[in-house]
Amino acid sequence: MHGYSADKQAYLVRLRRIEGQVRGLQRMVEQDAYCIDILTQVSAVTRALQSVALGLLEDHIGHCVAEAISKGGPQAEEKVKEAAAAIARLVRS
Repeated sequence: MHGYSADKQAYLVRLRRIEGQVRGLQRMVEQDAYCIDILTQVSAVTRALQSVALGLLEDHIGHCVAEAISKGGPQAEEKVKEAAAAIARLVRS
């Protein structure tokens, strides 16, 4: 069971909303919308994806990492490194 399982439906709803926003961006480009309007929408989609990513990260740390730490051993260290790498990727994006 994954850490996000309890919130799976909420994540799916958010991702579908983001998918709709991206389709809207495609329409804006097809219809030659004003550049700043498109950029504003790109920013909104980016923030929405970052919000999903942070939620997933929080769920991962709260469930998967915490469980591995409670069990101890090399898997605990591996999960902490995995979470740190995920955080680093989010910070760079």
